[in-house]
Amino acid sequence: MRRPGGRKRIGQMLVEKGLLTEAQLDQALETQQQSTQMIGEILIDLGHVERSAFFETLAQQLKVPFFDLIEESADSKVSTLVPEDVAKRHNALPIARGDGCIRVAMAEPGDVIAADDLKMHLQQAIEPVLADPEAIEKAITRAFQQGGGGGAAGGGAPAAGASDEGLGGAELSALAEEVKASGSLGTEDTYERDETRVTTDKIGDITDEAPIIKIAKVVLQRAIQERASDIHIEPYRDRVRIRYRIDGVLHEVMQVPKYVHAPLISRFKIMSDMNIAERRVPQDGRIHVRHADGDYDLRASVIPTTLGEKFVMRILDKTSVQIGLEALGFDPTMLAPLEQLIHQPNGMILSTGPTGSGKTTTQYSILNRINSVEINIITIEEPVEYQLDGISQVDVNRKAGLTFAIALKYFLRQDPDIILVGEIRDLETSEIAIQAALTGHLVLSTLHTNDAPSTITRLVDMGVEPFLISSSVIASLSQRLARKVCEKCKEPYEPPRDMLIGFGFDPDAPENKDMVFYHGRGCENCRQTGYRGRIGVFELMTMNQEVAELIVKRASAGQIKEAALAAGMVTLQKDGFRKVLRGQTTVEELTRIVFTAGSYSG
Repeated sequence: MRRPGGRKRIGQMLVEKGLLTEAQLDQALETQQQSTQMIGEILIDLGHVERSAFFETLAQQLKVPFFDLIEESADSKVSTLVPEDVAKRHNALPIARGDGCIRVAMAEPGDVIAADDLKMHLQQAIEPVLADPEAIEKAITRAFQQGGGGGAAGGGAPAAGASDEGLGGAELSALAEEVKASGSLGTEDTYERDETRVTTDKIGDITDEAPIIKIAKVVLQRAIQERASDIHIEPYRDRVRIRYRIDGVLHEVMQVPKYVHAPLISRFKIMSDMNIAERRVPQDGRIHVRHADGDYDLRASVIPTTLGEKFVMRILDKTSVQIGLEALGFDPTMLAPLEQLIHQPNGMILSTGPTGSGKTTTQYSILNRINSVEINIITIEEPVEYQLDGISQVDVNRKAGLTFAIALKYFLRQDPDIILVGEIRDLETSEIAIQAALTGHLVLSTLHTNDAPSTITRLVDMGVEPFLISSSVIASLSQRLARKVCEKCKEPYEPPRDMLIGFGFDPDAPENKDMVFYHGRGCENCRQTGYRGRIGVFELMTMNQEVAELIVKRASAGQIKEAALAAGMVTLQKDGFRKVLRGQTTVEELTRIVFTAGSYSG
């Protein structure tokens, strides 16, 4: 008897092969009528057919090869090329390299969705083979317990929740030795003298092996667990240093031997879709990582140095732009006017501050707050850092001629309500953005200035007419990020008197005698720094008639600041000191981020 499609039934095939009698098949079919089990499970449970014999016959029925994972083992070099969670989800395991493909043992070789997912992670064609589902489960457990790693070739995510956070120096050294032994790199001295002796093909082979996958995975996982914002992989003459930027400060977290450098960089290049054969020019790329139920995008950059390539990854946590403006550190007295400003039908709101001060996070949080189905929001960025639902986002492409200014011209034909311009860098971009703000659009953008009033003079220096600035700019928001006192080791302390006085606080005044300041003593929770997490420090200058008149008269930044202060503007120093008085940060930290050469207090 055959199925309608012409395929024989599995029971009949077993009978024809002499592995099953007609009576046994009838008994199994009768049992199936009172059960939800598949016929194969029933035959095996009744003891009528051996497991291996059944699945070998099933493979013949499905016209795919059979792989006996009980008698044969998977190749450890390829078994962990997909993350553990992916292998478990599909009950599938890479077992060997084929001719231009990777053979994958699957419980359901006909599952096209599983096959597509595996191809995406492996970045290579696959040859599905059938294996006993129970044997696959055991093989997956065995492969990942043996420390195979669980990376994802070609940009896949490390396995979520894998137990690598405890990997210590000894284990890391052992993995490095495995890389050296398996890669046939020669001696460390040879590698240091002539890096070109390691061919691209050889590096490609090494990057597919478990040790280098696990080292790369540990670097990423530990960075996410440590809340790092950046990962720096830096080559030296005799070693490779790996540093994380945590709460704005770089920390050295591990070192690996120099011979690990080339395969490790190549591994990250593959993951970020870069050219591993190109080492002479800078490259950019992106890596998507899923870890502990969180999604992270990593913006990758590599540059050639005299000692080898330096690789830096910026970790972009998608949840950071969805936490709301309140959680960023806005004081209620500043948040209320900001809420009114971002709901204006037109005008320009400029965010200012140095690189890494949180301007992008603030602007995206604003977009999240005002995003709705009734509003058309378009952004032009270099590059797009966070993907936001319901918003059209465009990447600058200078090679193709797509600049901020050109994109803005075309944006105005897209019927936008709100436009975000990643950065105003030149007169052309600023003039088009201002025209958009004057013609019924709310425009958000950034500038690099020390404080809010200096934003105006920067635009004037670019060549923008003052009357256009006074008519279009409705607010300037300057910001910094201050490290927060660690809650686990928080304790009272006495800050330096000169720092307190520098902020206009007299510690000897009667009303200040009982004031208590806090800092972190240092503990494991904060890496002995006394700080954990960061909070925003802000300065919001809104446009009013007096400030507008001063702008038209080409007044200095100091004069504009005086008028803004008279209208109630709170400076960065004052907003930051409020947070010091609340025990959220310290005077030392505020001094580090707020006072710069040439800054003036207020």
